[in-house]
Amino acid sequence: MRVVVAVDGRRGQDLAVRLRDEEADVRAVVAACAPASAALDAMSTPEAAELRAELARADLLIVDGRPAALTAEVVAACDRMSVRIVPLCARSSDRRLAASLGLSPHEPDASAAELLAAPVSTRHVESSRGRVITVWGAHGAPGRTTLAIEVACALSTATNRVALVDADSHAPSIALATGLADEGPGFAAACRQAERGALTAAELSRIASTLGEVDVLTGLNRPGRWPELSHPRVVSALDACRGWADDTVVDVAAPLERDEEIVSDLIDGPRRNAATLAALEAADTILAVVAADPVGVARFVRAWPDLRAAAGATPVRVVVNKVRAAALGVDARGQVRRTLERYTGATDVAFVPWDARGTDAAMLAARPITHVAPRSAVPTAVRRLVAESLAPRAAAEPTATRQARRRLARTA
Repeated sequence: MRVVVAVDGRRGQDLAVRLRDEEADVRAVVAACAPASAALDAMSTPEAAELRAELARADLLIVDGRPAALTAEVVAACDRMSVRIVPLCARSSDRRLAASLGLSPHEPDASAAELLAAPVSTRHVESSRGRVITVWGAHGAPGRTTLAIEVACALSTATNRVALVDADSHAPSIALATGLADEGPGFAAACRQAERGALTAAELSRIASTLGEVDVLTGLNRPGRWPELSHPRVVSALDACRGWADDTVVDVAAPLERDEEIVSDLIDGPRRNAATLAALEAADTILAVVAADPVGVARFVRAWPDLRAAAGATPVRVVVNKVRAAALGVDARGQVRRTLERYTGATDVAFVPWDARGTDAAMLAARPITHVAPRSAVPTAVRRLVAESLAPRAAAEPTATRQARRRLARTA
């Protein structure tokens, strides 16, 4: 493990010796405030630029937990570089600061093995683990992202914690649609931390953005970063989300092809659609979105066999979106229902009408439709879908039990 030590004086040198005795690769020993200075301006001095480069290659930063050394800028920079932070806190005020930043404080005299050890993920037992709901749709713009956002908002209650994950490796758009910044770590950072075994509920809370009562892990800010969303990483990250949120809604891309496995000689090489396939395999429920027009229905029917192959035994609920008579004529719902039943065998179908005014208002405000136009037909239909098919499991638990589980997830 590559470690940077940011502790003043003799204490830092002694700590480096103890870490090397545990076979850690100590890359640098610097002053406690050096990472904070480098995070603010990496080009201020040659030493700051060199430290920033070492941090980019490191796995762990051990830093003094006092306010001048442990800053929000340091935490944000380490998040972007997927570097775990271990703060050494001698005072109660320092421990409170570390906790407010989502970090686990350690005593200054903690053993080297304890400092190097990955944090133990706090997970619920199987009976109380959260669900994963994956929202998929065929090529085009059937409204996957819009429905994923609306479903997450409809599921969120005072006793049901909901996470919204953008796992689209082709055209991620949740951050754009909701006005959230996508420069932060988001889901890619969660995947990197999960690969290292360091993704805890506290880490997820720290790297997530908030959209009302929904916690959001934003997607890639550049589609070219898709290799970061490998199959094992996505599976591990979603597994960690089960212990963090009661319901995790995942927005994925349309392609389901596995062509790379045929043409590539690399057994463990990157797969362009790995994130989508992993999210479908990890799901407890799949919402398959169909655009209510002739092209959208045809695309969905052609992609249906690939979806069933990827979903396996996972239940799939078909959601017909943007329903309007102008595109299909008389009895639009009946036509789509009969077509889907004939060519896919799907009989469990929900319908969401087209509301141009509410959708445009939400796009202009970069907010969910339910926040901008709560009486729109779209959130009304989504709430009906949630009540009929996705009612939170927590509703069956006693109120005290639900509140205790929610507190545990937020403070873990």
